[in-house]
Amino acid sequence: MLSFLHAVDRLSTKVGHLFSWLIVALTLMISYEVFTRYALNHPNPWVFDMSYILYGIHFMMAGAYTLAANGHVRGDIMYGFFSARTQATLDLILYFVFFLPGVIALTYAGYYFAEDAWVIKEMSSTTADGPAIYPFKAFIPLAGAFLLFQGIVEIIRCIICIRDGAWPKREDDVEEVDVEKMKAMVGQK
Repeated sequence: MLSFLHAVDRLSTKVGHLFSWLIVALTLMISYEVFTRYALNHPNPWVFDMSYILYGIHFMMAGAYTLAANGHVRGDIMYGFFSARTQATLDLILYFVFFLPGVIALTYAGYYFAEDAWVIKEMSSTTADGPAIYPFKAFIPLAGAFLLFQGIVEIIRCIICIRDGAWPKREDDVEEVDVEKMKAMVGQK
């Protein structure tokens, strides 16, 4: 079972890493716009549309990765004092009450939202002669599906934790910098 959980985590991580490169594209595009706008006095109206489209795709496609890395924000003030079983029970309840209905609705409605955009070949109306946005709307149900798949894995983790009394190990990806640990490594107090 643990190998299945790690396989889904790896998939979510690979997708998250792949789409993280959109930040580089976004940075280059905004830099180009700043240069052409201020140095050449030639602004590009399409850049505004493309910036929020690229950031939206980046944000949506990183959701499953963030869930796999246990990086979503939670109220850790009380949560950290609970036992692992209590944490897992609370998480399990919240997954069924909030997460699953919300993500299923996102995936279901997002599919029809994207389908309608493809049928009418939807164009951005924010700027005159804006870019086509129908290809980008296809990422809504795709992101929802990845998030739903990762959410099912997290539900399985909760069940394992309730059964065993300890959270199953996650694969290592990136760790936040622990200042105290870093000081100990370099021998400072």
